[in-house]
Amino acid sequence: MSKKRVSYFMDHDVGGYYYGKDHPMKPHRIAMTHNLVLAYGLYRKMEIYRPRQASPEELKEFHAADYVSFLQRINPDTAPQHLAQLTKFNLNLRPDLDCPVFDGLFEYCQTSVGGSIDGARKLMAGTSDIAINWAGGMHHAKKGQASGFCYTNDIVLGIIEMLRFYPRVLYVDIDVHHGDGVEEAFYVTDRVMTVSFHKYGNDFFPMTGDIWDIGAGRGRYYAVNCPLMDGITDARYEQLFKTVITKVMEMFRPSVVVLQCGADSLCNDRIGTLNLTLEGHAACVQITGILLDRKLDDTIPYNDYWEYFAPEHKLHFPPKKMVDMNSKDYLEKMVEKIMENLRCLDAAPSVQMHTVPSGISYFSDDNNDNLDPDMREENGRRKADNEFYD
Repeated sequence: MSKKRVSYFMDHDVGGYYYGKDHPMKPHRIAMTHNLVLAYGLYRKMEIYRPRQASPEELKEFHAADYVSFLQRINPDTAPQHLAQLTKFNLNLRPDLDCPVFDGLFEYCQTSVGGSIDGARKLMAGTSDIAINWAGGMHHAKKGQASGFCYTNDIVLGIIEMLRFYPRVLYVDIDVHHGDGVEEAFYVTDRVMTVSFHKYGNDFFPMTGDIWDIGAGRGRYYAVNCPLMDGITDARYEQLFKTVITKVMEMFRPSVVVLQCGADSLCNDRIGTLNLTLEGHAACVQITGILLDRKLDDTIPYNDYWEYFAPEHKLHFPPKKMVDMNSKDYLEKMVEKIMENLRCLDAAPSVQMHTVPSGISYFSDDNNDNLDPDMREENGRRKADNEFYD
């Protein structure tokens, strides 16, 4: 097996953005984790890029024009003058609420989106096998509203970019919260399948992602939800993940996979209620040292944030002592229902795909995305691996 080419997008300035003193979202932690990548020497195994800032026009490929325009104009000084629009777009004056207005908000959004779009382009150009956007994953943002600490949906915009080239995109989300913004964006298309493993019930945000949420229209059965209860352990989570994803890969046969690796599904998270360790997380996503064929020492090397890891200075942590509310019977019934839904899909991967987003094509020569991918004309342009099937 050949060595995978990994592109890593990280802006050193992203850790300087500040939601507010009492806000649980801390971009500072992105900088902390990036320092671990440096301290462990993982950067030597990747191509490092500073993401450019996505243009307003690129943001409008998914987001409403009036919403993008408002994000460009708003700042903490002018926010009190726009209370009606703050309500419309679900932004807040108070820094302790979900989506506050803070200094540099639009630039923060541009950086996040720029990394995901450019990561998608590296894959499409065939110059990378894997792309990582360290400041991405804003899966709650809606077309015309902020939600759940997220203002612009870099994931949706990255997938839209990929759909210009790949016939099918699989989106997998292991954040503790349901990936509602991404699911909603592609709810009626059969070219994107969304699979989310998340806490559900007891009014847990965003209160969506029931197992009965399966998509609509041509997208029926292309939304897969695995609603979990508190305390799921590594072993049960990994078994569920492998069972579901194996069947999804068999039935959908994606051209490319997009992974949202929310760390709030780890135990000890301030908001999350699951009980996963780093080993359980990595077993599913294979992102950390496993991705780069490198086992990481449990003792954290000295770095710029050394004092934050005191007193143990250890990478790994044990699971919490808590009850796993996900019984064997509950998980088996969940899997049974998901398998039943997946069997309703058209198994033939060469079936015509529908609902291609409009907009500027990444390729300058033409834009043939409205055509049947099995009937596309030969024009010398690079094609995605496995784009055509017998």
